[in-house]
Amino acid sequence: MISFLSYLKHYYKLSNRQLPVFILQIKIDCDIIIIMKDLLLKSSYYYDLPEELIAQTPIEPRDHSRLLVYHGKEKKIEHKHFYNIIDYLKAGDVLVLNNTRVLPARLYGYKDTGAKIEILLQKRLDLKRWEVIARPFKRLNEETKVTFSETLSCTIERKMDYGSCIIEFEFDGVFEHRLSEVGTMPLPPYIHEKLKDKERYQTVYSKVEGSSAAPTAGLHFTPELLQKIKDKGVEIVEVLLNVGLGTFRPVKEDNILQHEMHSEHIEMTAENADALNKAKREGRRIIAVGTTSVRVLESCANEKGQISPQKRDTNIFIYPGYKFKFVDGLITNFHLPESTLIMLVSAFIGYDDTMEIYKTAVEEKYRFFSFGDSMLLLKD
Repeated sequence: MISFLSYLKHYYKLSNRQLPVFILQIKIDCDIIIIMKDLLLKSSYYYDLPEELIAQTPIEPRDHSRLLVYHGKEKKIEHKHFYNIIDYLKAGDVLVLNNTRVLPARLYGYKDTGAKIEILLQKRLDLKRWEVIARPFKRLNEETKVTFSETLSCTIERKMDYGSCIIEFEFDGVFEHRLSEVGTMPLPPYIHEKLKDKERYQTVYSKVEGSSAAPTAGLHFTPELLQKIKDKGVEIVEVLLNVGLGTFRPVKEDNILQHEMHSEHIEMTAENADALNKAKREGRRIIAVGTTSVRVLESCANEKGQISPQKRDTNIFIYPGYKFKFVDGLITNFHLPESTLIMLVSAFIGYDDTMEIYKTAVEEKYRFFSFGDSMLLLKD
C-alpha cells in the first residue's frame, strides 16, 4: 500500500511543483496522522500581531534595540540587545551591507482642478522618467499634469497595474535639488508618528541615493559599533540594492507562485566579488545585513556558489524550497505577515522555526517592522 506521503510526493512531481511542505506527526490511538501545510499558500505565512507591537519611532541610541539570536544547529533562541551582536561575530566573518540611501521620494502635488495627488518614486528609468505609485489612482488619466512647486511638475505618461504609473518630470535646474526641496521621507503606511530627524531613516553607512525605503536591518548599527566589529577582525563588504516596489506591494494572490516581484537595481563590483569569493573559499561565514543584501548575493551567485560582478536589475523571489548559494547568516527585522520577506526568512531557516520565532517574539513583546527590533539568524 502506498503511503499518504508517497502519494503527495508523486502528485507534486506530476504537477511539476516542488514539495515545500511542513509535516507534523501526531500519534492518535497508535496511528500516525500526517498534517500538511502547503507553503505555496500565502495564508501559511500569517501570524497574529497586536497593533501595539508595531514600532512607531526608532530606539535611541540605534544599537539599543532588542536582538533575538537564533542558533539553527541547536534550535536555540537567546534574547539580547543589538550591541551584543559583536559577541556572535568572529574574526574572518564577512558582514555584507547594502549602502543604498533613501530618496525624499514622497511628493504631494495638485492637478489643475485642485485635487491633491500623492506620488511615491519607485524606479528611475532615465533622466526625466520614473516608475511611481500614485494616489488616488482613479483620479489620474494619461496626460494629466501634477504640479509640486513652481520649479517641479510631472505628466502621467502611462497607467499600469496596482496603482503604478510612468511619469515624466519637468523641472528647472538639477532634479535632485528640486526633489530635496519638496520631497519627504517615504515612511511605510503603518508608521503614523512624524519622523523628527530624517537621518534616522537612513543607515549610518548609506551612500548611493536611489531607494524608496530604507534597508531597515542596518538601522541598528552605529559608527562606533561598526568600528568595534572591524577591530574584531570582521570584514565589511558593501553592495547596492535600490529598494523599490517590492517593499510596498503586498502578496495578493493565494498561490505565491503567481506573485509578481518587481525588479530592483543591484550593483556588485569586481573588487567586492573577489573579496566575497576569497572568503567563501577559505570557509569564512558570509552574514548578510538585511534581506536586500541577501537578494544581491543570491542574484550574483551561480550554482557553484561563486559571485560575479554585476550591475543590473533583479526580481529574485526567495521562498521555501530555494537552495541558498552564498549566505550563511542573516541580520533582519521582523516582517509583515504574508510578506515576501517572511517567506525569504522561512526559506533560510525553515518554515516551522520561522513561525516559532515570530510566536516567541510576539510573546516577548518585541517591536516589529521598520523601526522595530532585530534578529540574528545563524545556521551553525
